[in-house]
Amino acid sequence: MRRRARGTILDDMEQVVAAAVIDVHGIVTGWSEGARLLTGHPAEEAVGLTAAALLAEELPRGAHGEWTGPVVVRHRDGRPVTLVVTACPVLGPDGRRTGYTLSAQRPAAREPTLAGSAFQQASMSMSVFDPQQRYLLLNEVACKVMGVSEDVLLGRRFRDTVGDDEPARGFDRHLRQVAETGRPVRYESFTGAPALNREHAWTTEMWPVRDASGEVAGVALAAFDSTEQYLARQRLALLNEAAASIGTTLDMVRTTEEVVELLVPRFADFVSVDLLDWVLGADEPPPVPTGEVVLRRVAHGSPQDGTPEAAVRLGETDVHPSFSPPARALREGRAVRIQAGEPDFVRWLAERNARAPEGRPFRSGVHSVISVPLKARGTTLGVLVGVRTTHSDDFEADDAVFAEELASRAAVCIDNARRFARERTTALTLQNSLLPRGLSGQAAVEVAHRYLPSGSTAGIGGDWFDVIPLSGSRVALVVGDVVGHGIPSSATMGRLCMAVRTLADVDLPPDELLTHLDDLVTHLAAYDEGGEDVAELGATCLYAVYDPVDRRLTAAAAGHPAPALVRPDGTAQLIGMTPGPPLGVGGLPFEAVELELPEGAVLALYTDGLIADRDRDVDRAAELCDALTVPAASLDALCDSVLKAVLPEAPGDDVALLLARTHALGADRVATWDVAPDPALVAATRQAAVEQLAAWGMEEAAFVTELVVSELVTNAIRYGAPPIQLRLIRDRSLICEVSDGSSTSPHLRRAHAFDEGGRGLLLVAQLTQRWGSRQTGRGKTIWAEQPLEPW
Repeated sequence: MRRRARGTILDDMEQVVAAAVIDVHGIVTGWSEGARLLTGHPAEEAVGLTAAALLAEELPRGAHGEWTGPVVVRHRDGRPVTLVVTACPVLGPDGRRTGYTLSAQRPAAREPTLAGSAFQQASMSMSVFDPQQRYLLLNEVACKVMGVSEDVLLGRRFRDTVGDDEPARGFDRHLRQVAETGRPVRYESFTGAPALNREHAWTTEMWPVRDASGEVAGVALAAFDSTEQYLARQRLALLNEAAASIGTTLDMVRTTEEVVELLVPRFADFVSVDLLDWVLGADEPPPVPTGEVVLRRVAHGSPQDGTPEAAVRLGETDVHPSFSPPARALREGRAVRIQAGEPDFVRWLAERNARAPEGRPFRSGVHSVISVPLKARGTTLGVLVGVRTTHSDDFEADDAVFAEELASRAAVCIDNARRFARERTTALTLQNSLLPRGLSGQAAVEVAHRYLPSGSTAGIGGDWFDVIPLSGSRVALVVGDVVGHGIPSSATMGRLCMAVRTLADVDLPPDELLTHLDDLVTHLAAYDEGGEDVAELGATCLYAVYDPVDRRLTAAAAGHPAPALVRPDGTAQLIGMTPGPPLGVGGLPFEAVELELPEGAVLALYTDGLIADRDRDVDRAAELCDALTVPAASLDALCDSVLKAVLPEAPGDDVALLLARTHALGADRVATWDVAPDPALVAATRQAAVEQLAAWGMEEAAFVTELVVSELVTNAIRYGAPPIQLRLIRDRSLICEVSDGSSTSPHLRRAHAFDEGGRGLLLVAQLTQRWGSRQTGRGKTIWAEQPLEPW
């Protein structure tokens, strides 16, 4: 009853019409009862006052003559009251103005028109302001946004009804701009409002309202709440940005960090990426766990220093119970959202704080959590977790859709990085298993080497090198490069490496060896599945043989850069040679170059990754020669200084470098005899060899050496052709060589019981460590090696 009676009184007040009379000097001379009801001032107080004393604000511009408009008066209790006032001039007998009659009533007392009803019932916020940015009219939505009724705002300036933040100042600035320029403005903002507990996006149209004379009499606006559209655009912008900012490298950790950097703080106040342990190793993916889940923290981030929401340090593992959002997301394969107040949220937050190390609890302001599975190509990799603390909004359904789309893209990038890391590890393991582990077993050269795998996204290349001991104390130096990257290149490199060792064992000259190797690559391309790719892959190779007895180097190249030579006097230059085409191309012969080297010279064999800058098209061969001349304590130190001086910080290709310092076998370690083709001279030759061994202090090898010399020289005289020569070489082993002018190579065979011959080479093979033959330009050489230590 009380509420109904109060409503009746209010309704009656809205119907009250006030009347007043003011003379030409602005003095109140008449005051009605209605005026007392609306303002609280009785007639005895109001009559005699100036009209200005009763006003709370100045009269609006244009309030002269006959007019109607809102006027803000001050109630007797001090509060402002907005009344719609109509002023009419009072004329005397002579036609002069003697004063004004005023009628006023509350704005609600006006009878709404159809247009007025449409204005009031509009679904968007609409308001009308006078040129001084004072409220003249508001609809119902505008009042809801402002959180107060219309009569509280009418007559008040906009800037007096809002805060002093930048969005409010910008809104007031645009109102004044429209009033001053008379031009409409479209204004977009993202801000809160007095009656709203969250920020909203607004699309506001402001336009001038003109009177009959064309003057700007006010400013009208319509504000559309475009929050959903704004957030949708923001999510779309984030997805577009994700395409460019996530997966810029094939590093898994860096990729997860890019995900965190993108989402914090625009999507969440704390974001973490936790992966299953197998993703970081080389294991195959196990089934997705259905109970508690163990995840390893790879990346996290927060705008606050120290990431207080991170109960787990980077690199640590954490156990998530089955009810937690990460475990549910993995199990259900979709985004999981929990909000403050929900039972699962309370359990999860309590569990997190209980497990957090001392001093690292979750912040109390956490109110919304989202967890999204990271799935790529049907494989679950881990989860993406977002936490909101300062964000006023909880994660909504649209946020879940966005998070799933972003997580899908991020998971593909993470999986690409995982696959690249796995392939790189496999290729590097294969590469290292095929490269020589120890380069001992020869005394012709002192060697040092370096192999640097490529750090680029192309993967491990096919660079390789080798040092192969040959007969007669000679040594083969090999370096090659398979064009391409990844496991196929490493596999092809392994084939070529083994093929070169096999051909080197046959003791072919460098140019002939490359010819056979070229044929092999062509055959591999023809017989391998996908042979076209193998043919396009191609390979280069440099094969050099150094003889420490005569200090001669013989080298040939198949599309490979020439080696560098550093002489003992400190000068360095590239060896002049004509490289043939890369292996597998065919059509042109390979040419060998020969030169005599001084003892102590350094040979540098390398792959083109050392001197070719593919990004800048720069050849660093001159830099290499300069770097090789810098004094160094050892060959290993020289390797390091050369790489540091020549290579950029991040080389884009694999690099192999092989340095070899030459040694010479002097005349005191080599003995040579020319042998006449007479069987009667075999005994004398055998005796000369025994005497040489005595001179070297190697009498313990005399018995075997006599038998070997006797057999090899006899075979040369019987089956070979002059000239015949015997040579003994004292190296790490004792080498016996017999050369003749025939190119026919002997064959080891087993003699039958009644055969008179055929046991000589078998005897040599059993008494020596190894034996063999090699073709020379003047015939062939049969050789045998005896160990100087028991074997």
